[in-house]
Amino acid sequence: MAQVHGTCDPAFSGVRDIFAQHISSGNEIGASLCVTIDGKTVLNLWGGHADAARTKPWQENTIVPVWSTTKTLMALTLLHLADRGQLDLYAPVTKYWPEFGGDGRDDIQVRHFLSHSAGLPSWSPPLKLETLWNTPLATEQLIAQKPWWTPGTASGYHLMSQGHLIGGLVERVTGKTLGEYVREELTGPLDADFYLPVPEEQWGRIAEMTAPEPMQFPPGLDMDGVMMRAMRGSPANAEVSNTPEFRNVGVGSFAGFANAASINRVLQTVTMRGVNRGKRVLSEEMIEKIFEVQTDNTDLVIGLPVRFGMGFAIGDARTIEYLPAGSKMCFWGGWGGSIGIMDLGRKMTFTYAMNRMGTGTMGNERTHDYGRAIYAVLEAGAAKL
Repeated sequence: MAQVHGTCDPAFSGVRDIFAQHISSGNEIGASLCVTIDGKTVLNLWGGHADAARTKPWQENTIVPVWSTTKTLMALTLLHLADRGQLDLYAPVTKYWPEFGGDGRDDIQVRHFLSHSAGLPSWSPPLKLETLWNTPLATEQLIAQKPWWTPGTASGYHLMSQGHLIGGLVERVTGKTLGEYVREELTGPLDADFYLPVPEEQWGRIAEMTAPEPMQFPPGLDMDGVMMRAMRGSPANAEVSNTPEFRNVGVGSFAGFANAASINRVLQTVTMRGVNRGKRVLSEEMIEKIFEVQTDNTDLVIGLPVRFGMGFAIGDARTIEYLPAGSKMCFWGGWGGSIGIMDLGRKMTFTYAMNRMGTGTMGNERTHDYGRAIYAVLEAGAAKL
């Protein structure tokens, strides 16, 4: 029988029980769950299996594709560059990337990339899967388009395209790929097991992903609207995350590999207002930029109300029902269920990664079970803040 390993403060024993139940029942194949408060780990669990056949135990150092949870790392990269004075978040992208301009794109600002409001949420005509692995070509095709709506006026989740936009910008500002900059300036100094892309010598500890149930769309949905055009234009399916191409592509919107503990280590930078492991990673001023409202609408692609700051969704239960009102928090998650929630008011960071993908937005049903249980402990005052 699959076992649960790790550490857990007694106050969070109920969360551990829920995690163990999901592992033993088979709801989870394998997963990792981490909670830190004020930089201290109060829960760090892993368990289950790293393969669909359930023959290979999930280890402490097992990593897994975390899909769009990678966007949190990518957002920190732009904020880091802005903090160094290498990038102006309010400047037009063409200041750094002249060939980006034309056909309605000249007014797109760097901050629009961070808030999914640039109007380039996908490819039309749809990107071919084989082109997805050719990042320069995919980027070239993306920025040949006219924006789908007036940039800066609304968010429309840039499913995959955000990685090509921000990755292209980072290369032009630094001369390095996004993955190189991340490794040298963020994950390396923080000793975080978060890869973009994954070196081949690390492939042996990657867990196998299993696909979720097919998405169900409501009857009467406009098949030619922004939502469906964006989804049709972004070609990846769940199975590709197990391929060498996916491991090598290094696109920051979807192709990161990590576990709950390593995601947590990176995202504590936000929760702790820029300080991580005793080092100043971002200024407090730059942390505040995350909470500067950029858009506040029913997202044109997700179809849910989302308030975007710079790089993260901000706010509470409008998007995730178990998040309480009245605390300064931001979050984002990945396809299938992985998530990172940074609650600055409680100095709490909650992260989760798994290999059995589920349905839902901003987490699967297991994500929500863990989140509700964690907040029940916090609301009861059982955890020392």
